[in-house]
Amino acid sequence: MLPRFLALKKSSFNFEEPWQIYWLIGIAFAVVIALEYLTPPRYVFGYLYTGTILLASSRLNRAAMFGVTLASVGLTLLNLLIPSLEKIDPSTIANRLIAVLALLVTGWLSQRNRHNEEAIADTKAKLRSQKQLARMREDFVSTLTHDLKTPLLGAMETLKYFQSGQFGEVTPTQDKVLQTMTRSHHRTLQLVQTLLDVYRNDAEGLKLNILPVNLEALAQEVIATLGELARTRQIYVTIHYGESDYRRFSWVNGDALQLGRVFSNLLINGINHTPRGSKVEVVLESDSENQVVKILDNGPGFTAEELPHLFERFYQGHSDRHVPGSGLGLYLTRQIIAAHKGTIWAENRSPRGALFGFRLPACLPPTNVDDEA
Repeated sequence: MLPRFLALKKSSFNFEEPWQIYWLIGIAFAVVIALEYLTPPRYVFGYLYTGTILLASSRLNRAAMFGVTLASVGLTLLNLLIPSLEKIDPSTIANRLIAVLALLVTGWLSQRNRHNEEAIADTKAKLRSQKQLARMREDFVSTLTHDLKTPLLGAMETLKYFQSGQFGEVTPTQDKVLQTMTRSHHRTLQLVQTLLDVYRNDAEGLKLNILPVNLEALAQEVIATLGELARTRQIYVTIHYGESDYRRFSWVNGDALQLGRVFSNLLINGINHTPRGSKVEVVLESDSENQVVKILDNGPGFTAEELPHLFERFYQGHSDRHVPGSGLGLYLTRQIIAAHKGTIWAENRSPRGALFGFRLPACLPPTNVDDEA
C-alpha cells in the first residue's frame, strides 16, 4: 500500500493538468497580492508576478499567458490606489512603472521563447520523419537490388548452357543473339551491384582490405579486361608515365579490388564518350608524397554547370557528352577514393576532351618486390 500511496502522491504534484496549473497560479497570485496590499505602495512586490507569467507560458496556452500578464500589470498598478488614496510620490510611481515594464517584457520574451521552441520541435519532427523515410527508401532499394541478383545470375547461367550447346546445336546467328543477351545481363548485374554497393557504403561505410598496390600493374590489368569493349567502340587505350614516359612502379596502400573499380569506372566513362577511332590515355605521375592517375579522353568535355555535380549520386548531365547511365559510377568512384584518403577531380582539356584524375598517398614498394620485374 505504501508504494502505491507514494506513487499517487507523486503524480498528484506533477502539475501536468491545466486545472493544477491554474490552482498554482492562483496561490502565487494570492501570496503576491498579500505582500503588495498589506504593505505601503513604495514597497514593490509586483516583480514576483514574473514567476506566474513564466509558469503560464510554459504550461498553458497563449491566451492564458496573455491573461496572466494583463492581470499582473493591472494588480501592480492598482496598488497605487489601494488600500489607501494617500498622496504617492513620483519615485513610487516610477518604480511601479518599471515593474510593469519588466512584467510586459517577461511576457513578450516568454511568448517569443515558446514560439521558438515550437518551431524547433516542429523542425526536429520533420527531420526525424525525413530520416525515417530516407532510411525506409534505402532499405527498400538495398533489399530490392540484392534480390535482383539471384534471377540475373540464374539467367546468365542458363544462357551459358545454351551457348555451350547443352540444349541443342546453336547456329551462328543464335550465338550472336545469346552473346548480346549475355552482355546485356552482365551490364544489368554490374548496375545492380553498383547500386547495392552505393547504399551499403552510405549506410555502413566502405570496408577496405588495405595492402600495398601497384597502380601501374592494376591499370594494365583493367585495360586488358576492357579490351573487348574498347575494340567494339574502336577505341585505343594507352598508358604512359608523365613527361618522362619512363615506366615506374606506383605504389599506394589500398584495396586492389576497389581501386580496380575506380580504374574500370573511369576508363569505361572515357571509352563511352570518346569518338570512334580515337584513344583514351592513362597517365601515371608521382611526386614526393602522392601517386597521381589521370584518365584523358577526346570527348566533348563538360559545361561549366556540370563540373561541380559530376560526382553526385544519380547525377546525369545534359550535354552531348553523356550517354544513358545510372549516374552512380562516378559517385561510387568518389566514395572509394575518399575512403583511401585521396582526392578526385575532373576538368576540361584544351582544345577538346575531358580529364578525370585522382591522387592517393604514395608508399614504398614491398621489400619482396623484384625491381627488375
